[in-house]
Amino acid sequence: MADSKRVPTFFIPHGGGPCFFMDWPGDPHMWDKMADFLRNMHKEVGSKPKAILIISGHWMEDEFTVMSTAQPSLIYDYYGFPPHTYELNYPAPGAPDVAQRVVELLTAANIPVHTDNQRGYDHGVFIPFKLIYPDADIPVLQLSMKKTLDPAEHLKAGAALQQLRDEGVLIVGSGMSFHNMRGFSPAFTEPSKRFDTWLSDSIAAPSAQERDALLTEWEKAPDAKLTQPHPDHLLPLMVAAGAAGDDTGRKIFEDKVMNVVVSGYVFGGQTA
Repeated sequence: MADSKRVPTFFIPHGGGPCFFMDWPGDPHMWDKMADFLRNMHKEVGSKPKAILIISGHWMEDEFTVMSTAQPSLIYDYYGFPPHTYELNYPAPGAPDVAQRVVELLTAANIPVHTDNQRGYDHGVFIPFKLIYPDADIPVLQLSMKKTLDPAEHLKAGAALQQLRDEGVLIVGSGMSFHNMRGFSPAFTEPSKRFDTWLSDSIAAPSAQERDALLTEWEKAPDAKLTQPHPDHLLPLMVAAGAAGDDTGRKIFEDKVMNVVVSGYVFGGQTA
């Protein structure tokens, strides 16, 4: 049972490039359901968080690295989209004080960590959060993944950070539960369903120990390598799950986009 005073943690899909802010070729409504989910996610969060710590599928470093930038710019790390999507804005302030807490907590857990005081927000941050918290009035910072993409390392890092939830910090993994750039076709519909079923069942495991054991060996899941050939968009989940502690996880979003199943999850929260 979740502690209702703790901020829940999330693993959310952030879509494809600036998809929520353009007419998608072939189907302008392709991303509408996901956009609606993100617009309403604040209801699952509950009280307005003090700050938001995001692990995006678009930032990896040799060691865990936390953004300490005071007023981050935007990194338009998507290519070939309409010109107006390179003028999107999200002027949320950074959170150098929370960055220092991240350093303290990871260091206390014997996890090497660096800081980056120049890093801006990549699109795994500003694209979904323009919908989740459009006023951009909550301080935001990012934590990188490690280039090893070792699930156990990322679960451990999340566990070390779970105290932040008691300090009003919202921890969000931003990626995609299906991420094979060559696999958005009908041939991948059934594989995506099988992997999604496994992922949802694993996240909802009755104990954190069982959940972590399953997630650590995610490559043994049905169709794992078809759905996540390079798991940079899955590993943000591991940090969110690690930070969940004993809180159980549950699916709060599912849709079929470009022929494949994509889902979102929460750990903890009022109804957990």
